[in-house]
Amino acid sequence: MSNALTPQNPVPVTLVPEKFANPLRQIQGVMAQPAVRRAGPMALMVGLIGAAGLAWSALSTPPQKTLFAGLPDADKAAVTTALSAANIPSHIDDSQGTLTVNEEDFSKARLLLAGQGLPKAAPGGYAILDELPMGVSRAVEGERLRQARETELARSIQEIDAVAEARVHLAMPEASVFVRDNAAPSASIVVKLQGGRSLSDAQVQSIVNLVASSVPGLKPDAVTVVDQMGGLLTKSGDGPDSANDKRIEFQRRVEDKYRQQLIQLLTPLVGAGNFTAEVQADVNLDETSATRESYDKEGRLRAETGNWTGNMATNAPPGGIPGALSNTPPPASQLSTPQPATGNPGTPAPQPAAGGPAPDAAKQTDAFQRAYDLNKEVSVTRAAPGNIKRLSVAVLLRDPEKAKRTAMEIQQINDLVKSAVGFDQARNDNVTVISRKFADASADAAAAPKWYDNALVPMLARNLTALVIALLVLLLGVRPIAKALMKKREDATTAKEAAALADGTKSGGAALTDAAGATAVGPDGEQIAVQQPVSLDQIETSQSYEERIDAVRGFTRDNPARAALAVRDMLVADAKP
Repeated sequence: MSNALTPQNPVPVTLVPEKFANPLRQIQGVMAQPAVRRAGPMALMVGLIGAAGLAWSALSTPPQKTLFAGLPDADKAAVTTALSAANIPSHIDDSQGTLTVNEEDFSKARLLLAGQGLPKAAPGGYAILDELPMGVSRAVEGERLRQARETELARSIQEIDAVAEARVHLAMPEASVFVRDNAAPSASIVVKLQGGRSLSDAQVQSIVNLVASSVPGLKPDAVTVVDQMGGLLTKSGDGPDSANDKRIEFQRRVEDKYRQQLIQLLTPLVGAGNFTAEVQADVNLDETSATRESYDKEGRLRAETGNWTGNMATNAPPGGIPGALSNTPPPASQLSTPQPATGNPGTPAPQPAAGGPAPDAAKQTDAFQRAYDLNKEVSVTRAAPGNIKRLSVAVLLRDPEKAKRTAMEIQQINDLVKSAVGFDQARNDNVTVISRKFADASADAAAAPKWYDNALVPMLARNLTALVIALLVLLLGVRPIAKALMKKREDATTAKEAAALADGTKSGGAALTDAAGATAVGPDGEQIAVQQPVSLDQIETSQSYEERIDAVRGFTRDNPARAALAVRDMLVADAKP
């Protein structure tokens, strides 16, 4: 039974040594050792000084900003040499391969390196073709050629003053032997503009024409220009938006023309900055075209064609004896309505013209064809846009500091403005000129940059903060520790002197006493000065004046309260009569 209860394979139990059982107790034991206790304050002081040094180095060092990243070694060497020559500290991070400088030196370093043409970046443009190895495929060669062309176009665009950086992307399809499969190339341009600069429409159009002229088969309509904010700079020439932009641009040019005229007129009269002028021009931008045709009522006979036949028997001349039937009037004629001449035979005769001779009643048939020329006038009128329908001008003058402008002077300026802009009462033009005090420049001063926005303020703040931290560490940490060490040293010296005196007394050491103190000789032969209390009997038994003064000093040092009372009693006694 005992064997059954006993485990066959007992698990060995690993016992932790006693010295590692309680690390906290071991640490407390180490710290409780006399040597460690004596060296503890000094170690703490050294640690505080080191912490102050680390804080100083961390706060006094300005923040770093990446100047370049991924530079080759040759460019790094050239850039660091140029920065060292200009006294600009730099740092190279080997892990990331970046070159950093102080934040306040970033702009200065960029300008310096740009002036020296650094860094020497990887070859671009057509220089890429010089690095083509032997035996490259046609596709790789075509891509390298396209990349070189894009780089050269980007460099050409960067020559414009307002453009800081530019990138060009060309989409050039491969040529095909089939005409229907040929696709036109296209281009996309991304420009990064200088701060506060913009490109005019003429500059954008010049960039488009530059790229379109540099790529065979590329049309200006297939070029797109975008700025760094994602705004589309190129605009299509068709569509209502383009027409509206042209109208607004035309109106703006008209207003700017009048505004420049006012500035040139008023600047010599009232001085620059003493006036402001605004012009609102209502321009008729509608383009009209009219065609007119007019005819004259009276025409002119150009040609006449006709034939007639008649019965000559019934139309015999009169004859016979006068007074007979030959003198009787002819029978009444019957008129028939003539038809207009058509030129075809067998058609009825045309109706005679008004005022012409009456048709002969004896005629059997009468056919005529007449052609008339009528006066015709055709006029085409086309009114070009740009006529001003109404003009409004507002001029604000600054009053002099010590006086005001008279009504006559304002009226004279008003007349000058009307003459300058071509005032027309029939168009209901309006010109207003007033004189007022301008706003104080304090508002502009409030909008000016604050003093704490200066780049020197962060650097001074970092240095002052580091200096204050160092002073606090010295005053609150090092100074109390140093005083505690000095006090411990004095206490240890006093205790050593007392122990030596006691040992000397026990061992029968010689003692030299005087009125102010005693000198004891210890067991090792060292003389120790021991201060003894001074009593009143010693003051009275002093022989010389110097001994009495020393005794009084010792008594005052040992008994300051009694000395103060004695001085007070002496003063009171002297004050009594």
